[in-house]
Amino acid sequence: MSSLGSDDRAGFAVAADAYDRFMGRYSKPLAPIFADFSEVSPGLTALDVGCGSGVLTGELVDRLGEIRVGAVDPSASFVEAVRDRFPDVEVHRADAADLPYGDGIFDRTLAQLVVHFMPDPVSGLAEMRRVTKPGGIVAACVWDHAGGLGPLSIFWQAARELDPSVDDESGRPGTSEGQLESLMGSAGLDDVTGTALDIRVVHPTFDEWWDPYLLGVGPAGRFVAELSPEARDSLRERCRALLSDAPFEIVARAWAASGIA
Repeated sequence: MSSLGSDDRAGFAVAADAYDRFMGRYSKPLAPIFADFSEVSPGLTALDVGCGSGVLTGELVDRLGEIRVGAVDPSASFVEAVRDRFPDVEVHRADAADLPYGDGIFDRTLAQLVVHFMPDPVSGLAEMRRVTKPGGIVAACVWDHAGGLGPLSIFWQAARELDPSVDDESGRPGTSEGQLESLMGSAGLDDVTGTALDIRVVHPTFDEWWDPYLLGVGPAGRFVAELSPEARDSLRERCRALLSDAPFEIVARAWAASGIA
């Protein structure tokens, strides 16, 4: 994740493998359709802002090659993991609000599942625009937490029954249709367009779906970690009741937007 507030950083100071088990199962199928939307094609250069464990970085590497891809993230464990996985990718520990590049470096600058964690999304997107070549594309996507079609929606529905005041991510910027487009316009991007990106993930068992929530990743993992054992059991069983019998399919939507630098 990139440009996180202090509360959010606690949910991402985890091993890359933990993030992969929790969110990677959804972000991996999202990455290729987000890269398509962002018009990432051979011969270009691209920056992955808030690279996390490197899911989108890997997609960019497959399309462009390692030497044409950059990545940044404020998490030391994520930066180390991406460097190990892609030795020739230039990876920096940095926030979206302070990218370690000059003006107009990249053809494409992308942020997958990051904007809603930025303390100041307009500033973060403006910084992404700054490092993008004139005429290049800045793109971002965020799960539809506000519309109830994010991959964690069942979990958050059950969590709200335990604690109606829980931060279920639905009030964060970019989680509603049209918000990313508005933020990009405010950041000075031109010809902004938006769309919905949908994925489907099959979970073979309930435990395979539930266990990654115990790894402490992100707001959801932090919420689970702070529960008493009894409340955690209640949450687990409420989730089980809300889901279909295994195997079951999670259909998830992300809002995506892009603009011209």
